Amino acid sequence: MSDTHEKESQAPVTQHINGLKVTQDVERIEAPVTWQAYLICAFASFGGIFFGYDSGYINGVLGSKIFIEAVEGVGAKAVSDSNTSLVVSILSCGTFFGALIAGDVADFIGRKWTVIMGCAIYMLGVVIQMLTGIGAPLGAIVAGRLIAGLGVGFESAIVILYMSEICPRKVRGALVAGYQFCITIGIMLAACIVYATQERQDTGAYRIPIAIQFIWALILGGGLMFLPDSPRYFVKRGNVARATDALARLRGQPKDSEFIQNELAEIVANEEYERQLIPSTTWFGSWANCFKGSVFKSNSNLRKTILGTSLQMMQQWTGVNFIFYYSTPFLKSTGAISNTFLISMIFTIINVFSTPISFWTVERYGRRTILLWGALGMLICQFLVAIIGVTVGFNYTHPVSDAADAATIANNISAVNAQIAFIAIFIFFFASTWGPGAWIVIGEIFPLPIRSRGVGLSTASNWLWNTIIAVITPYMVGATHGNMKSSVFFVWGGLCTCAFVYTYFLVYETKGLSLEQVDKMMEETTPRTSAGWKPTTTFASQLADEKAHAGNTTV
Repeated sequence: MSDTHEKESQAPVTQHINGLKVTQDVERIEAPVTWQAYLICAFASFGGIFFGYDSGYINGVLGSKIFIEAVEGVGAKAVSDSNTSLVVSILSCGTFFGALIAGDVADFIGRKWTVIMGCAIYMLGVVIQMLTGIGAPLGAIVAGRLIAGLGVGFESAIVILYMSEICPRKVRGALVAGYQFCITIGIMLAACIVYATQERQDTGAYRIPIAIQFIWALILGGGLMFLPDSPRYFVKRGNVARATDALARLRGQPKDSEFIQNELAEIVANEEYERQLIPSTTWFGSWANCFKGSVFKSNSNLRKTILGTSLQMMQQWTGVNFIFYYSTPFLKSTGAISNTFLISMIFTIINVFSTPISFWTVERYGRRTILLWGALGMLICQFLVAIIGVTVGFNYTHPVSDAADAATIANNISAVNAQIAFIAIFIFFFASTWGPGAWIVIGEIFPLPIRSRGVGLSTASNWLWNTIIAVITPYMVGATHGNMKSSVFFVWGGLCTCAFVYTYFLVYETKGLSLEQVDKMMEETTPRTSAGWKPTTTFASQLADEKAHAGNTTV
């Protein structure tokens, strides 16, 4: 009899939170990854095509003879620097405000419905852009891109939020990297479509590339109608039943599965823990929560907000959008390239095929590691391009005839080709590291109460610096303004150096951790030691133990 009592006393006690089973095993807080989970998360990444397609198509449209004459008047040879700056940057301006607004909307109507709303706004903007050439020359394209920008802001911020919240932790980095991969595919599709329509002698030369954007919005918005919303959104709203249903669909498990119970218990427990630190408050107070705490405390909300916004700033500071927005006219000015579209397409193809490398490296070596090596590779390439250019390359050209409007050709074509090669290597480093890495990290570092606003602020930072760079670059390299030529690469190289130092001192390693564990890791470690941190217990078991001490555990 005593042996029986002893065995009963040693039997494990099943703990519950809100009727959900709790596990103490940190490896059992998530269901095994299924193909269903892969496919759902991969489809959400399709939103990256919006961002990429726009970055690619506008460069070609600005070079269309029909578009130039529609905007500048018959006989014009190019869109002016000021109008180029306006047309390119106005979409980024819209996305900045769209990303800020999207955080609030996502907490009110849900993640997936916010993205669907963004798709509808985007389609309205596309329709308005199609009216370019009717009425005021710039009115339709500028107004349409501003409205479309609001939609892209909704999509770019909330797709990252949605994917980070639904992806299994062991493959979250790889799947969110798929968003960047779709951006690169969008850029390539835009380049192909612009090339296919550039010889048209009617308004189809610019209206077809614009109209095709409609398709991307229909696919993403329509597809999301059939997918579940984020279970973490439902937990935040206090609807555990709908959270259970959503998580079961995402993981391909029955609702009463132990894996579903354990993962949901962990999410609920973490939400309760975070609510103790960040209580619910007014609309203004909820925004203020993003900036609470000391900048010197690693786990403070302010520190996380600075980390997210500055990481996206650094991504833009690498100068990659200079390559994709302005590479064609810049390369053409040297006269060393007979087919500028071909070189531009080579850059785009390198961008596309380098990005999938990150699917493996981000989970094998981690976020912090690839950002460090990526920044180092990029700064070396940028400085080499600059040094070659100011000594023997881009900066030295001569006219091919005595005519006033004669074309120019580089004095040393081999040197220019070397610069082009290093630009291509730079794109490889960016596409396989900073391109996906920055998006992955911003989706992982914020606690649930401020996550939607934190991701929104970080995405808005990306678009703010995208806007600034789009506005100032024509003046930096324009022949009638800064005319920096190859010296502009010293600027990008210096900024890539800043990104390297920044990563070493400030970026945490979040590989293999659940979103709830990331918060605990940032509380207990520093960026330079974060890679060695391992979870030892679960939030759910801690909360159950606390309730047991208070006499509230259900056994």
